[in-house]
Amino acid sequence: MSVSYSPLTPAVAGFDADGRLYSPVYSDVYHSPAGALGQIEHVFLRGNGLPERWRGHDVFTVCETGFGLGLNFLALWKAWLDDPQRPASLHMVSVEAHPFERDDLAALLERLAPESWAGQTRQLLAQWPLLLPGLHRLEFEGGAVTLTLGFGDAQVLAPRLSVRADAFFLDGFAPERNPAMWTVPLLRDLAKLAAPGATLATWACSGALRQALQDAGFEVRRAPGYGGKWHMTVGTAREAGSAAAPPRARAGHAVVVGAGLAGAGIAQALAMRGWRVTVVDAGRAAGAPAHAGHLAAALTPVVARDDNARARLSRAGSQRALARWQGLSDGAAPRVCGTVQVERDAGKSAALAVTLETLAFPAEWVRQVDRDEASALAGLPLARGGVFFAQGMLVRPNRLIDALLRTAGVTALPAKVARVEQAGQGWRVLDEHDAELVQADTVVLANAAGAHGLLAASGLLDALPRVAQMHALAGEVTLVPAKALAGGPRCIVGGEGYLLPDVGEGCVVGSTYVHGATVASIGAEGQRVTLDKAAGLLMSGHFPAFDALEPGSLPGWAGWRAVLPGRLPAVGELPQAKGLWLAIGYASRGLSWSALMGDLIGARLCGEPAPLETDLSKLISPR
Repeated sequence: MSVSYSPLTPAVAGFDADGRLYSPVYSDVYHSPAGALGQIEHVFLRGNGLPERWRGHDVFTVCETGFGLGLNFLALWKAWLDDPQRPASLHMVSVEAHPFERDDLAALLERLAPESWAGQTRQLLAQWPLLLPGLHRLEFEGGAVTLTLGFGDAQVLAPRLSVRADAFFLDGFAPERNPAMWTVPLLRDLAKLAAPGATLATWACSGALRQALQDAGFEVRRAPGYGGKWHMTVGTAREAGSAAAPPRARAGHAVVVGAGLAGAGIAQALAMRGWRVTVVDAGRAAGAPAHAGHLAAALTPVVARDDNARARLSRAGSQRALARWQGLSDGAAPRVCGTVQVERDAGKSAALAVTLETLAFPAEWVRQVDRDEASALAGLPLARGGVFFAQGMLVRPNRLIDALLRTAGVTALPAKVARVEQAGQGWRVLDEHDAELVQADTVVLANAAGAHGLLAASGLLDALPRVAQMHALAGEVTLVPAKALAGGPRCIVGGEGYLLPDVGEGCVVGSTYVHGATVASIGAEGQRVTLDKAAGLLMSGHFPAFDALEPGSLPGWAGWRAVLPGRLPAVGELPQAKGLWLAIGYASRGLSWSALMGDLIGARLCGEPAPLETDLSKLISPR
């Protein structure tokens, strides 16, 4: 078990005799006896000099401990809306060990939030995530207002945040009730996130707390309290934090090399932040766009008993993809149909049960199913039970990429890039004749296995030993008639291979993994493998028409995966080449990584709170 993993425990709260929201876990109330809204205005907004302090900023970021009902966030958002001199972007990062279930949060906000906040409250509830540990990014006002929720222990999450905080709202339960939220190590981790001139405010005001804040790196003083409380604490960071996110770069021009899932995800993420994006793609130059003819694929997260890095990245990626892509048009939006992940063999059931019990994830996200329930969910008789991921998604890769590249601000340039070279503060992108194709301050190589040769030709590969080990792995999928499978499954069926619902042209089954291939092509041998894998997921003898299909006679699609050691991607700015970024090595998880890695790069370039914990970001950094 990873030392960092601890199952989430949802908040349980009630009302005391005076009608105040009360936590039986901490034996404390959620807000001042004089009222939550007045406390927010006096302590957190005025205590941080808001809204005046954010005027003149393009971006303003608040870091909070203790999200509770989100009243501080809603008040901050409302103050931003009401201020004609507001910054262009407002971000809040808030950590909460015991988040409320959505229905409980809705009931409490209906009772405690003012009617004037009803529109904002509805939007918050509409995006409220399932209670899964880690970071969850919510976007409002067209992305101008963001909320990054960290579900988990603050002492674990705070040192993993990448935030450039202009203000801190310290709103945990009372130090004597919840001392872990007020320790010097935690406060020091927060101080490391401080932007120059960052302020803090909290309703708490004991001498021990003020000393802890002093020891952590803040200059603090007492200020008049609220609602009969004599004092509160306000302060400023003594110096900019060593772990703060880099300052925001002005939206400019970015070049993305590669128009597959990686490149398209990055292009959308940057264009939505106001960047002009040129996507240079060799496949389109050759008349063979990436994933052309790839009719369907599955996006299903994975779980691991120790909630390892791959599982955490997969979970974060699937959540970000759903949020980022669900509004796409022309059939490009994912279809949330769920995934039955069939066990490898019947003997795995007990071990699987222990894993799910250990993780304690919400049953509406993942749950164990026996063969009968799995078959009912799929609408087909399956060979075994397994787990059901309710948010498993069917994606049309060809349509998805086209939709992402249609984002306003994105321009496609069909051409093959041979190398890049520095030009002043930026980069020149050159073809095989050394002719300049385009130039920009920011260039992202997202061209899968093609990045290997490009980096080598640019004299940049030797400093990247892990990237140097990247190799291409061929694979193919097969399209089978839906009628051969009684219309096909209602949900994704995965396991050793996968079987997808009918997309109107048939059901896709897959996939092969071919090492050492010189071409990626469809053929009888590969189709025999894909059909056998699909058959292994089904109860034998029920589909004679499927069993009679002839390998080599069916349509399909073949492509390449770029694979790095450990099967994790390499994403980030090259340490030896400022302005040059990589987003490669997505292997067979292109759909899982696409939106998340696009937003990770976008957040870093724009000085936003990162949507991914720093330990994961470091794990996938180019090296």
